[in-house]
Amino acid sequence: MNYKIAHMMIRVEDPEKSLDFYEKAFGMHLTRKKEKPEGKFDLYYLSDPDETIELELTHNYGHGPYELGDGYGHMAIAVDDLEGSWQKHKDMGYEVTNLSGLDKGVKSYYFIKDPDGYKIEVIRAK
Repeated sequence: MNYKIAHMMIRVEDPEKSLDFYEKAFGMHLTRKKEKPEGKFDLYYLSDPDETIELELTHNYGHGPYELGDGYGHMAIAVDDLEGSWQKHKDMGYEVTNLSGLDKGVKSYYFIKDPDGYKIEVIRAK
């Protein structure tokens, strides 16, 4: 048997803000939407241009800001031009950390926050 992660789901307060963020920051696009008014939620599925990853945004009607708690760490997105991506996100006014690395003197990642406060680690593609 082979297993592959199908998608990651996060809950969002304002789907339009979140869709705009993921489209502009990472070039993701909406692949499908499921409206479930009887269940009082909508699902938005986003994918990267190569459709190698999928992110599900769940919007529960009437729910205020979510408490992220201390169980969520981050998701990671790889990019071929780390420095260019970092500069782009800074120029767009997003909250980003400095370029950092686990090995001394080697910059390999930074973090950016989405509109709901979820941390995303942007890493240098291998």
